[in-house]
Amino acid sequence: MNSNKLVLESGKAGIVLGTVLMLTLSGCVGYVSGPRVRVYAPPPPVGITFAVQDDYVYYPGYDVYYSSNLHQYAYMDGGVWVSRPQPRGVSVDILLASPSVRMDFHDSPALHHAAIARQYPRNWKPAGAAPERREEQHGGR
Repeated sequence: MNSNKLVLESGKAGIVLGTVLMLTLSGCVGYVSGPRVRVYAPPPPVGITFAVQDDYVYYPGYDVYYSSNLHQYAYMDGGVWVSRPQPRGVSVDILLASPSVRMDFHDSPALHHAAIARQYPRNWKPAGAAPERREEQHGGR
């Protein structure tokens, strides 16, 4: 019977020792107090992404630029460059029928307008363009 009593006492001691060990180790878990900060990281892009560069056509007779990628007209309005879906002071049909030049830059027209306006003045016409037809009135003949 002595051996059974020894096993029983060592079993109790093992349980007590195991419990103390678990409590000691679980007390080692770190705790940080303070405000929680959530950080959002956008997901990586899926598939192929690309950027479309602006392309501009300049209408010298009206000092207006058009970007077919943006579907916007850019021009000065009250000393400030604006970009709008319609040109100011002229219909789209009239504008499209007027002389135009495709531009080589792919950023804001404001950065290039001074040089462009000198190169293509308001009365500019492409080489080989037919002269404007004006009706002349002749007296009685």
